[in-house]
Amino acid sequence: MSATRYELTITPELAGQRLDKALTQLAPSEAALSRARIQALLKDGHVTEAGAVVTDVSASVKENAAYVIEVPAAVPVDHLPAQDIPLDIVFEDKDVIVINKPVGLVVHPAAGNWDGTLVNALLWHRGEELSGIGGEQRPGIVHRLDKDTSGLMVVAKHDKAHQKLSEQFSDHTLSRTYYAVVWGVPMPREGTIETLIGRHLHDRKRMAVLKSGGKEAVTHYGVVQVLAQGALALVRCQLETGRTHQIRVHMAHIGHALVGDSVYGTANSRKAGRLAEPFRSATRNFPRQALHAGELSFTHPVSGKEMHFECDLPSDMAELIGVLGASKSPR
Repeated sequence: MSATRYELTITPELAGQRLDKALTQLAPSEAALSRARIQALLKDGHVTEAGAVVTDVSASVKENAAYVIEVPAAVPVDHLPAQDIPLDIVFEDKDVIVINKPVGLVVHPAAGNWDGTLVNALLWHRGEELSGIGGEQRPGIVHRLDKDTSGLMVVAKHDKAHQKLSEQFSDHTLSRTYYAVVWGVPMPREGTIETLIGRHLHDRKRMAVLKSGGKEAVTHYGVVQVLAQGALALVRCQLETGRTHQIRVHMAHIGHALVGDSVYGTANSRKAGRLAEPFRSATRNFPRQALHAGELSFTHPVSGKEMHFECDLPSDMAELIGVLGASKSPR
């Protein structure tokens, strides 16, 4: 695949602006060139003016100056192996993939964990269809789920889709609804939790509600079903923001930690001992945080169509709720 060429001329209203900012505004929408991508292309020598390479991203532009951007074809991500990991694909077209992520699957590779992830699986199943995201042939992860949280995720297949979905994530128009089994029954049964969330002051591996210095986090919740004779509840949580571990931190903050949460729910472990069987065994033996991303809504990044998806609870949570006495699942 050859490079794509864009010829851009500085208009009067853009004269005097920074080069990276001006080129971002002039680039056609189909190019899906974010400001960060423009900056990377400048630094890598892919922008010229009058045949001379331009690399200064902050240079002031002049009216009628003509620039050429050569966007190279996407290159394979050599350090990430494509792996044949089964995927539950709920929806797919040329722009996005909606996945029902299983429990235990890490979303994105990181240092010391370069394989066995959702990204590795996507490179195997759809690698030939992925166009450039940031100049690399890779799936665009817009939002993440914890390793032990199941449910729906949307993944971008190219730069334009990734940029548009990321904007929806930032302005809170991408809607995500989760189902959680928590200790106790929240009162009131519907409400909003609004705090600051950031790294724990003493344990940097954990997140915590902070009085200052954190990021705004908003969770709307509602009780779906009272379980285990009032000892637990199935709760529906809708995220307005997307902070790390947000639901787990927020529910623990109001005294209703998730069943099976070994990080934020340890203070509730003694409650299991006071439950009658079979409730006691069901909660003690549940191996993960009881959290599932059951609904996902967004505007299609290319067609503009409103998209809505739902998926059933995974078998382990359905069985847990069955034992605890729910008469029906959330769907």
